[in-house]
Amino acid sequence: MARWTPIERTLRAQHGPLLVGVDEVGRGPLAGPVVACAIVMPPGRRAIAGVDDSKKLDAVTRVRLAALFREQALAVSLGAASAREIDRINIYHATVLAMRRALARVPERLGGEPDHVLVDGKPLRTLGHVHTAVVKGDAKCYAIACASIVAKVTRDRWCAELDEQYPQYGFAG
Repeated sequence: MARWTPIERTLRAQHGPLLVGVDEVGRGPLAGPVVACAIVMPPGRRAIAGVDDSKKLDAVTRVRLAALFREQALAVSLGAASAREIDRINIYHATVLAMRRALARVPERLGGEPDHVLVDGKPLRTLGHVHTAVVKGDAKCYAIACASIVAKVTRDRWCAELDEQYPQYGFAG
């Protein structure tokens, strides 16, 4: 993605310039937390070259891009739901919980409320925020792709730490 997408340009015209991209990782694995990221990239800046769906990028590229996002973003916020929470409330509700936790921290980091929330996937009636959902949004929207990358890098680091503690389970692999 070399630029802000038409979806994002339209939403900015409708709601305002501060879009929060939200995505999660960790729904498919058999173990570990589900991690969500909410990110607000500066609307007046050019999109960072090389941004794409985190699953399409190698680990080195994801780490490099995540560092750039943290430098340039107006707000970056993470939320997670533990394996225990996933077992208790199911993966869908744990995903929404992780996203709600990430979104709850955005106003504090942004210094005010964002204009609109952009979420990867289908609409989430229990998210607690008015939002636009985009199926395969991490491949279609710059802000969601940025969130996808930061969430993936964060979860990968957590899994690497778990792997050091419990190497017999292969968390890092």
